[in-house]
Amino acid sequence: MELKTVTLEIPVGCNLILGQTHFIKTVEDLYEIMVGISSQVKFGIAFCEASAACLIRMAGNDHTLQAVATKNAKSISAGHCFLIVLKDAYPINFLNAIKQCPEVCNIYCATANPVQVILAETEQGRGIIGVIDGFLPKGVEGNEEIKSRHDLLRKFGYKM
Repeated sequence: MELKTVTLEIPVGCNLILGQTHFIKTVEDLYEIMVGISSQVKFGIAFCEASAACLIRMAGNDHTLQAVATKNAKSISAGHCFLIVLKDAYPINFLNAIKQCPEVCNIYCATANPVQVILAETEQGRGIIGVIDGFLPKGVEGNEEIKSRHDLLRKFGYKM
């Protein structure tokens, strides 16, 4: 077994959701989830099929984001992984619905941070072991940072 690390591309102003699923139907179901929740979200989806034709399946409503999702999926090339690259919306608004999608097995990350995917490769193929999402902590928040966090959540409308 060989371990590999792949750095994902996340365009400025975008977020990424990386997960694992088990069925070709996922591409269409995830598309329906995205447009059903938000009419303003722009996104691209890519899914690495793990049997039969073993193609990267794709969908989306933004060709540029669809190309980025497909490029990332090709870099990972791990069976049954999916990526959604989105802008004009945040992952938090979609995650519960994505988790409820019958085919979805796991969400590895949902972030705008730099992401590295840690892969194991054998003679059969590749699998995602985990992800590195962002950077190491630089300390512990104090009163000023707590207030700033509270203000930000209220600004976005996540808290009253």
